[in-house]
Amino acid sequence: MAKFMLVYLGGEQPSNPEDGKKHFEEYRAWLVSLGESVISAANPLKDTHVISTNGSAREGSSTMMSGFSVLEANSIEAAILMSESCPFLKIGGTLEVSELIEMNM
Repeated sequence: MAKFMLVYLGGEQPSNPEDGKKHFEEYRAWLVSLGESVISAANPLKDTHVISTNGSAREGSSTMMSGFSVLEANSIEAAILMSESCPFLKIGGTLEVSELIEMNM
């Protein structure tokens, strides 16, 4: 089976702790529903910096990427189908799904 990276972009933070807890539980239940297809469940990102072509660094993100998960599926279509029910979409975020290509070095 192929591996796919599910990238989380944007999204609004829940407005209060109760909404945050509810969202986290929905997200956890979604991951559990995917079973063994989940290779790496939740990888949030923080303190992002952009490195320019001249080597300078600035704080922030040029893509609004906030995290990623790695899923295993038979096809990109299957990975997309799994991703369509992700609760991240309910908080205004978008998702990108890409097949991971293993490089032998």
